[in-house]
Amino acid sequence: MLDKRFVLLSNEDNVFVCCEQVFAGDEVCLEEHSIFIKTDIDVGHKIARNELPQGEKVIKYGAPIGSTTQSVGFGEHVHMHNMKSDYIASHTRQRRSGEE
Repeated sequence: MLDKRFVLLSNEDNVFVCCEQVFAGDEVCLEEHSIFIKTDIDVGHKIARNELPQGEKVIKYGAPIGSTTQSVGFGEHVHMHNMKSDYIASHTRQRRSGEE
């Protein structure tokens, strides 16, 4: 069973995608495991489906989208603070001053 606030886009994925904001302290069920979320997670962000060691490919939509820059535990937030794109430099994804 998967908490309705998360979706698994492909069976090959090692992350779940948040489809409704969750907050630190919320209890969620992820594939028969109940955990407490450690940080606020916005819609569209990811959490680890399993332990992801440093350098592990992050798989979303059944395809690699980047690699972890540090180890990530089951159910932890996966985003720019602990992963990098293998395709575009992260500085090109950040909004420049004055842009909306």
